[in-house]
Amino acid sequence: MSNPLLEPIHGISLEDYSAACAKLGSGLSENEVATALGVELPVWQEANLLWPERMKEDSTFQIVTLFGQYFGAADQHPKFSNLQATVSEEGAGNIQKIKTDKDFYQELEVARQVAYDHGLDGASWITDKYGITLGDFQVAASLWNEQIHKDIAADYQKYNQTQDAYKQKYTQLFANAQGGNVADDIEF
Repeated sequence: MSNPLLEPIHGISLEDYSAACAKLGSGLSENEVATALGVELPVWQEANLLWPERMKEDSTFQIVTLFGQYFGAADQHPKFSNLQATVSEEGAGNIQKIKTDKDFYQELEVARQVAYDHGLDGASWITDKYGITLGDFQVAASLWNEQIHKDIAADYQKYNQTQDAYKQKYTQLFANAQGGNVADDIEF
């Protein structure tokens, strides 16, 4: 039985919408997305309002599940596969690396959170330092999610030790950049 909530909106399928969202997060403009989809900007904008409403209506979570799958595969979408935001050569290399190197992804995942913990915008810090936009980071997250859950199930202690090592590294980095930790000058 097919789900009527999966029907395209103004010719924009859920797969189109998901890939478009990933590309928006990677730095493409709404105009570039609309052009790639072959629709006028107002048509894209309305579909961009209506797809989330359908997700809210879907008690089976089928739309959200498929959205995540399609979002992670945005680079393979035929309308977007050759459409990339302008990125430096180093940034392009890092974007590829975060999608193919699980350790690099996990390290930056921790670094982003530690940046937030130090009052910085972690997503912006990743973009500034590595050229990886939030959209590209989220695509990598969708690619690694299942494997990381398997790793945790296989060896929770090893996973935690690795995460803790990354956390210590970036806590020290951000603390040094801010002149040290609050309690560094307290002696007991």
